[in-house]
Amino acid sequence: MHLTVNGADHALDDIEPEMPLLWALRDVLGITGPKYGCGIAQCGACTVHIDGEAVRACQVAVGDVWGAVTTIEGLGTPEPPHPVQAAWIAEQVAQCGYCQSGQIMQAASLLSQVPDPSDAEIDDAMSGNLCRCGTYPRIRAAVRAAANAMKGA
Repeated sequence: MHLTVNGADHALDDIEPEMPLLWALRDVLGITGPKYGCGIAQCGACTVHIDGEAVRACQVAVGDVWGAVTTIEGLGTPEPPHPVQAAWIAEQVAQCGYCQSGQIMQAASLLSQVPDPSDAEIDDAMSGNLCRCGTYPRIRAAVRAAANAMKGA
C-alpha cells in the first residue's frame, strides 16, 4: 500500500488497510499535526485534506484513501505560511492550540471552495470543529482575514 502525504510517497507495507488514516499518519509516519480528539469524527482535531477535501482522518481507513493527503505540516511553509496560518497568528486564535491544526485545515478547505464566505457560511463550515477554549469569534475573524488576504494575492 502506498500513500502520498504532503507531496512525499510512502510505502505502508506492514499495516492493515482497515487502520484509520490518523494512526497511520501519527504512529507509522510520525506526522503528528493531526490530533486524536474523539475518534468519532465529531471534534475535527484530526482534519486533513484528501485531494483538497477536508476529511476526518480518524474515520478514513488507509485502504480507502482516494488521493493525495495533506496535513497541517504540508499546508504551508514557515516562510511564507499559508494565508490561513498567517491569519491565525495575526488574530491570535490559538489558546491551548490542540484543535488548531484541524481548524486551520477545515478553514483552508472552505476558502478553496468559497473564496469569500459569509459569516453564516464560515460558521456552518467550521461547526464540526470544536474548540474547548471557545475562540470561535477569533476563528471567524481569522477566516475572514485569510479570505481577504487571498483576494488580494
